[in-house]
Amino acid sequence: MDKPEVVLGVSGGIAAYKACELLRRLTESGHDVRVVPTASALHFIGEATWSALSGHPATTEVWESVHEVPHVRIGQSADLVVIAPATADLLAKAAHGLADDLLTNTLLTARCPVVFAPAMHTEMWEHPATQENVATLRRRGAVVIEPAVGRLTGVDTGKGRLPDPGEIFEVCRRVLARGTAALTADLAGRHVVVSAGGTREPLDPVRFLGNRSTGRQGYALARAAVARGARVTLVSANSELPDPAGADVVRAGTTAQLREAVLKAAADADAVVMAAAVADFRPARYAEGKIKKREGQEPEPLDLVRNPDILAEISAERARSGQIVVGFAAETDDVLANGRAKLARKGCDLLVVNEVGEHKTFGAETNEAVVLGADGTETPVPYGPKGALADTVWDLVVRRLG
Repeated sequence: MDKPEVVLGVSGGIAAYKACELLRRLTESGHDVRVVPTASALHFIGEATWSALSGHPATTEVWESVHEVPHVRIGQSADLVVIAPATADLLAKAAHGLADDLLTNTLLTARCPVVFAPAMHTEMWEHPATQENVATLRRRGAVVIEPAVGRLTGVDTGKGRLPDPGEIFEVCRRVLARGTAALTADLAGRHVVVSAGGTREPLDPVRFLGNRSTGRQGYALARAAVARGARVTLVSANSELPDPAGADVVRAGTTAQLREAVLKAAADADAVVMAAAVADFRPARYAEGKIKKREGQEPEPLDLVRNPDILAEISAERARSGQIVVGFAAETDDVLANGRAKLARKGCDLLVVNEVGEHKTFGAETNEAVVLGADGTETPVPYGPKGALADTVWDLVVRRLG
């Protein structure tokens, strides 16, 4: 089979060195990558490096190999164009259709999905001109990943850092997996909230009641939503996974903390997906000191009390009209019967029902589920990557958003 053809555009920012790692991930995973740097980018990483890593000549000029019409052909043949880093200057040129070098010409001729990974100082990112340019690109169907928060050049810290190259790669994979459907960023302009991981209820300063959830499915949902153009808030409970590129990550520990974070984020959300494994119960009493093991004595019985039912609360009290709520049901027996009962009890629009166990679902890269709809629909999702289940969930959410 032909390798997917990817154009990696590199504009002139200090984060250009990180694009080498993105290039390596793309080539090693079987993509045919052509690097198109701007003239400014070559001040940071030379042409020889890009050519050696990609196996193709890298040039900024429309005048080289003119008989091949590179300013047209490169974009026409691409399956994906990804710009990393995308500077404020590059975003402005792309938004206004300027074409003064090979990369901007390529953007105008491309008829494939386009992903921008911005990187710049916070003030430049927050400037109204940049925000309007980003909005324009998103409106046209491009995926513009939100920059990360962290150390910038010099002593500056803030929003504007290039997301981790591995996470940009995951966005690219999700966009390529959707094929021509990715030409329409069907969640553009939407705010979605995803919860992930597993809550922990403390017993004493060193122990807690928890579960086996690692957050992989919730993180896959967040990545898929970013790749479809959404503004994503990920409420993460005790997960050690790297932050998905483009998602605003809020940390939570207990069920009470998760509830507070989700309710706050859901106030202006178009959809809320509760993928976190939320503890149904918590200890009735918290021991201020470590519970000691006493020789010859059995431990005192552990009394539990109910935690708030976040899914039912959000479903019953929608923060805004038309908000779509999705729940998850992890079952060990009578999976569909228990799932249908839970769907009716919780009042959500969709419920993802799957069978779990010590060696099923939790911590795995794969999943198998049935998505039940409040309208009586059933959508089976065969065994496969968690990213595939994530896209099915968003397909169903998009249909209900209208």
